[in-house]
Amino acid sequence: MSKPVVVVLAAGMGSRYGGLKQMDKIGRNGEVLLDYSVYDAKRAGFGKAVFIIRHDIEKDFGELVLGRIGKNFPCELAFQEMDSLIPPEIFAGARELNRTKPWGTAHALLCAEKNIDAPFAVINADDFYGREAFAVMGSYLSGNVSEGAIVPYRLEKTLSPMGTVTRGVCEVRNGYLASVDELTAIAREADGKIYNTSDGTKRFLEDATPVSMNFWGFPLSVFADLRRYFDKFLAASAAEPKAECYLPSAADWFIKNGLLKIRSLETDAGWFGVTYREDREAAIKRIGEYTAAGVYPEQLWS
Repeated sequence: MSKPVVVVLAAGMGSRYGGLKQMDKIGRNGEVLLDYSVYDAKRAGFGKAVFIIRHDIEKDFGELVLGRIGKNFPCELAFQEMDSLIPPEIFAGARELNRTKPWGTAHALLCAEKNIDAPFAVINADDFYGREAFAVMGSYLSGNVSEGAIVPYRLEKTLSPMGTVTRGVCEVRNGYLASVDELTAIAREADGKIYNTSDGTKRFLEDATPVSMNFWGFPLSVFADLRRYFDKFLAASAAEPKAECYLPSAADWFIKNGLLKIRSLETDAGWFGVTYREDREAAIKRIGEYTAAGVYPEQLWS
């Protein structure tokens, strides 16, 4: 059986962060956050990495990331552009509406379909998921995979002190994902409690609420249904210049239509990321602590 593949979503610009946060150096030898994810994937038994990027960052990405990781682990590039996989008439209409960005993370994954030849995990480039998370996902995907999987995290561990965040709030029943609801404007407020205020009202959320940080696992068979979901999205939302087709929404659609069961994989892994530029110093500190504790070597890649 082929080793599982790790697919890294690295095409998006970090608008709140103020630049290409997936390329910001975090480690002591210039490593970026995705270096640690790919390193963890390698030691968890994954066989290759597929990076989804844009053509305009290919040169910088190659110099900063592939020049280092590619010497130690098989890597491939896939490209997500605004016209990728989009029917010409829909793309023409999007340009007339001044659309300036691609169509979301579900679209990104479809752009990499030809590069993926085994059960696979999908992750964000600008998140740190922890080696324990890759261990449980790698173990699951190395078996006879017919269902999906998600590694959820406790909401309290995924907040930023710098402002609100967007999280996929999960409902888990009997070890399986029952629903995922993408909520924006989540933050801990002055009373010490966590609220979502995206619709103008306050919705209280428990600290232990499981949330998606876009760490998914899928069998290869998912692509047929993902294409169907994306086609439905285009039919309904192509005329909205800022509409995006997100993986959590696709997963929720799979579940509610009985197309794919998605297991919830339990782990004590610690998440952190760089939603805002001010989060960078905290990320550097966390990586330094893991390195000092021997979780990662001083020189990540030889």
